[in-house]
Amino acid sequence: MHKILIVAAASFAIAGCSKEKAAEPAPDANVAAADANAAMTATPAAFTINETSWEYTDIKTKKPVQLSVDGSGNYVVWSGAEHVDHGTAVSKDGKACFTSAMNKDGEKCWTDAKLEVGASGETVSDKGDKLALKRIAYVVAPPMK
Repeated sequence: MHKILIVAAASFAIAGCSKEKAAEPAPDANVAAADANAAMTATPAAFTINETSWEYTDIKTKKPVQLSVDGSGNYVVWSGAEHVDHGTAVSKDGKACFTSAMNKDGEKCWTDAKLEVGASGETVSDKGDKLALKRIAYVVAPPMK
């Protein structure tokens, strides 16, 4: 009988604890609304070209190429085993801007295609050139020869 009383007392104690939690006041409706509003107006993460890779057909040579930008903003373009170009890349004003170390053409900027890995789309240069491309999983560029 003594054991039954202990079990019953423990059951009532546990039941009493769960009632206390249920009795806690609900969050203020204004706080919940403010949190929801903040979530809707949160600033999206800034666009970055770093640690991305892309496939496209070179406009001039018509060769299929891959481009990878490492975490430091250095890019390499290659076609098969051939090194095509390299230089620096930065993200600014919603565009990806590339400056080749292999020519004196200066910076060339392209619109952000806003593509997820595996998706294809189009980007447009500041000069109006259109380029179909596909974003691929990040690939470390082969060593330059």
